[in-house]
Amino acid sequence: MSHPPNQSSLRPVLLIVMGVSGSGKSSVAEALAQHYQYHYLDADDFHSDEAKAQMAAGVPLTDEMRVPWVHNICAHLKDYAQKNASCTLAFSGLRRSHRDQLRQLPFTIVFVYLCGTKSLIAERMSAREGHFMPASLLDSQFASMEDSSDEADVVAIDISPELSQVITNCLHRIEPFLATRAVESSQPGVD
Repeated sequence: MSHPPNQSSLRPVLLIVMGVSGSGKSSVAEALAQHYQYHYLDADDFHSDEAKAQMAAGVPLTDEMRVPWVHNICAHLKDYAQKNASCTLAFSGLRRSHRDQLRQLPFTIVFVYLCGTKSLIAERMSAREGHFMPASLLDSQFASMEDSSDEADVVAIDISPELSQVITNCLHRIEPFLATRAVESSQPGVD
């Protein structure tokens, strides 16, 4: 098991696993949390009952309805940051404005964008059980996902391989960010 650098002198880390519903965010974020011994959070847990019911009925949320949701996530993460606790977060990250809000938090942040074709994700969504998000909302998820290719802290990961390989690929892409963070903290005059 890989251990992150000594966190006493570093900002805590926030690994945000993003993508449309059904891309594997929860599975990957949980695996990364276990690997790094970070706290795991699922953004779905911060939706109101009304929002969950609306999505379960096949009606996508409006941007206005997402505002209190993102606010609640940020407030919760600030508590973890104050405790110098690193986290992983499974979070759709559809809107750049939401990603920018998370960037304001006092963490070293890496976004892991799980990318896949609509047909592959639809197939996976139809196979899962007990989730409030129906496959019928997949089109709206893809339509809402704003491009992140020009955001330096976003790494894109292809989800077509087996989950274990996807996780391995994530770790390879995350490690350089964590290594840079450790080097910067060891230099004089760097907070």
